[in-house]
Amino acid sequence: MILFERTAPRWIIFLIDIFICLFALIIAYFLRFNFAAIPQVEINTFSVVFPFVIGIRALSFILARTYKGIVRYTSSKDAQRIFIVTTLASLFFAVSNLVRYYAFTKTFFVPYSIIVIEYMTTTFLMISLRLIFKSIYFEWKNPSRTKTSVIIFGAGESGIITKRTLDRDAGMKYKVLAFIDDNEKKWGSKLEGITIYGFNKLDELLRDGNVAHMIISVQNIPAKRKEEIVEMCLKYNTKILNVPPVSSWINGELSFKQIKKVRIEDLLERNPIKLDLENIKQHTLDKIVLVTGAAGSIGSEIVRQLSKFNPKKLILVDSAESPLYEMENELKNIFHLRSFEIVIADVKNKDRMESIFSKYSPQIIYHAAAYKHVPMMEFHPTEAVQTNIFGTKIMADLAVKYHVEKFVMVSTDKAVNPTNVMGASKRIAEMYVQSLNKESHTKFVTTRFGNVLGSNGSVIELFHQQIERGGPITVTHPDITRFFMTIPEACQLVLEAGAMGKGGEIFVFDMGQSVKIADLAKKMIQLAGLTLGKDIQIAYTGLRPGEKLFEELLATKENTLPTHNPQILVGKVREYPHKEVSEKVDVLISLLQNQDSSAIVKKMKEIVPEFKSANSIYEELDKTYA
Repeated sequence: MILFERTAPRWIIFLIDIFICLFALIIAYFLRFNFAAIPQVEINTFSVVFPFVIGIRALSFILARTYKGIVRYTSSKDAQRIFIVTTLASLFFAVSNLVRYYAFTKTFFVPYSIIVIEYMTTTFLMISLRLIFKSIYFEWKNPSRTKTSVIIFGAGESGIITKRTLDRDAGMKYKVLAFIDDNEKKWGSKLEGITIYGFNKLDELLRDGNVAHMIISVQNIPAKRKEEIVEMCLKYNTKILNVPPVSSWINGELSFKQIKKVRIEDLLERNPIKLDLENIKQHTLDKIVLVTGAAGSIGSEIVRQLSKFNPKKLILVDSAESPLYEMENELKNIFHLRSFEIVIADVKNKDRMESIFSKYSPQIIYHAAAYKHVPMMEFHPTEAVQTNIFGTKIMADLAVKYHVEKFVMVSTDKAVNPTNVMGASKRIAEMYVQSLNKESHTKFVTTRFGNVLGSNGSVIELFHQQIERGGPITVTHPDITRFFMTIPEACQLVLEAGAMGKGGEIFVFDMGQSVKIADLAKKMIQLAGLTLGKDIQIAYTGLRPGEKLFEELLATKENTLPTHNPQILVGKVREYPHKEVSEKVDVLISLLQNQDSSAIVKKMKEIVPEFKSANSIYEELDKTYA
């Protein structure tokens, strides 16, 4: 049909609108006089009334450019514009009537009933005819029987917006089959002509409806419910999409292109953390806060979180030039933060770090700078000691010297019963920091947590890349498990623990249930719409150097104490005298000059007796202590 394939010239749309106005005016007269003979007195005014009404309507259309929109893509904004234009023109008619009556002839120019009927008819016809043409166009372009069925979870405001967005942006491809909602009061009702069902009907709808997409529109859906939805959808090969937070909508309006596939990261999230925001605010308000590793995954998120609590100044320290530059732009353009300083420096450079302390006099330090990659550090123990231990020692000693109020160290679950150099280096750093607490006025606090989703080098990121390349996905062992936490969640808990810490504590975060990595890979394959064994394979490569099957947050001889936040526990960890730890650390650091990896690791095992290497060349050293 040529009518649908070409865009009509704007002047034709304009003339059709004028014809609608003329038709509406004639209909108004007929309705006003019950389709009987129109009085002669009214007919006598036609020569003035008709040009006046049609002229004002035409002028208003030209000024508002109502004829510029493409009819087959008529949106709610187009309808809104027409409504406003016709309303203003009709108000002008009403005011003109009053002026004529009181200033001139004591008679109305146009009967008010005519004005009202003409206004309602014009508005209705101009909007409805556009929508009818749009519906006919989309039905012709893609008949209903060929459209893809979609289910929307959430029959609230977000669900309505999602449906309208779908109708506007992708109505020619998709049709909404049903709404699903947990509110029993809505079940059986209709929303914009679509029936609302309970979650108990989802299995039946997916089985019988040949549903291509499930769109989760609820903004704060409980993690358990989201997981249930995903599991059921994967069972029927239905793709799951997520409506992004309102804050990320473009100009406050949702676009279909913004509705993205559910990621594995979304499924590993837990219910929102309840933080003591007031305590965190009081802890950081008007304080000079220094963050090391500020361009890394954890450090950068700590900076983002801190920016919400109005510190006096944020000092961002990192040796990575480009990521630090990107962080600077983000703070300026997104967070509109002005009270911050970017400092390119290495925590291993004592003189450089001392100059920073001297210049800025930080009151609170979040020490996130560290090497965290297990296999890499297994092959480069000198670097692990240099950064994770010596760098931490420099920062902690300077914190004491410059009377820093609080020093918060970011540690890892790999420090518990370490089986690798990286974990052992972090445990030694923990011991040094904790031992300093009783020797100074600075409060030293340590936080421990497991793997974070989306961090640099994380297994999730690796799997994403491997899936994009077509596989295989490499998993080290069929039974390997890990704890996971989102970066924002981990950093929020770091701030909370830092604010509540009195000094000397090692805070342990509730990481939830451990996840089998092989199951994680299988679910990511399903979410990508692929079939394991057909489209992509999983290859088991064997445990990497220093890697263990199961990770712990506390050593076996340790226990924990609760805090006011159920997701933060205090680990009861053995404390060591500062003099003893300091002497051992100094000896370890002195070994760096010879670059003898074996001697360095041997000394680390002396300092941390529970350090037993796994899948590593350093397993030989453990026989010495057997």
